[in-house]
Amino acid sequence: MSETDPDIAALSFEEALRALEEVVRKLESGEVPLDATIDLYERGEKLRKHCQARLDAAQARIERVVTGAGGAATGTQPFDA
Repeated sequence: MSETDPDIAALSFEEALRALEEVVRKLESGEVPLDATIDLYERGEKLRKHCQARLDAAQARIERVVTGAGGAATGTQPFDA
C-alpha cells in the first residue's frame, strides 16, 4: 500500500469501500468536470487497490479446519484460494 495516500491507508475496508462507491456514484453522474473526473478516477483506483489489499490480507489469514476420518478436527491449514 505504499502508493496509497496516508488518508486512504488509514481506512478500514468498509470505509474504503464506501468511499469508492461514492467516487463511482459521482463519476457515473456525468456532472463532474473533466479535471475533477480524472482526480476522482485516480482516487478511485487507489481506493480499489486498498480494498483489494485488505481482502488479500484477510484471505491469507483464513484457515480451514481439517477433519480426520472420524470427523474430529485434527488441525488447521492455510486457506487455498
